[in-house]
Amino acid sequence: MADQYSTNEEKILKDSHTKEIDLINRDPKQINEDVVKVDFEDVIAEPDGTHSMDGVWKASYTTFTVSKYWCYRVLSAIFGIPVALLWGFCFACISFCHIWAVMPCIKSYLIETQCLSRIYSICIHTFCDPLFEALGKIFSSVRVALRKEV
Repeated sequence: MADQYSTNEEKILKDSHTKEIDLINRDPKQINEDVVKVDFEDVIAEPDGTHSMDGVWKASYTTFTVSKYWCYRVLSAIFGIPVALLWGFCFACISFCHIWAVMPCIKSYLIETQCLSRIYSICIHTFCDPLFEALGKIFSSVRVALRKEV
């Protein structure tokens, strides 16, 4: 029983900030699948009849691939942590505003409009219901006959 209590307590105490990240699949939700997945063939293509020498084509492929790889790694090493800090701060501010400003305003608005909704409903039932009932009784005796004349 004590073991079961301690495992439940460990699950409760486990912080979401300490969860393991997947170092193999770094885009599990595939948010960048169509946007930044750029290969040599997506950028540079030679149509039939206009081909460079095979050596130039292979060297171009290697140069493009290696330079893209290392440029990304260097930029990530230099700017990755500061930019992650800025985006973390930005989304923290957005979350803070949403939790402490937007949702209370929306809830307050809904409370106030519920009161106005009741007043509107009472007015409609008081003034419009008798009018439409009277009009219904007036027009209930109207008979329409359709005749087809040849």
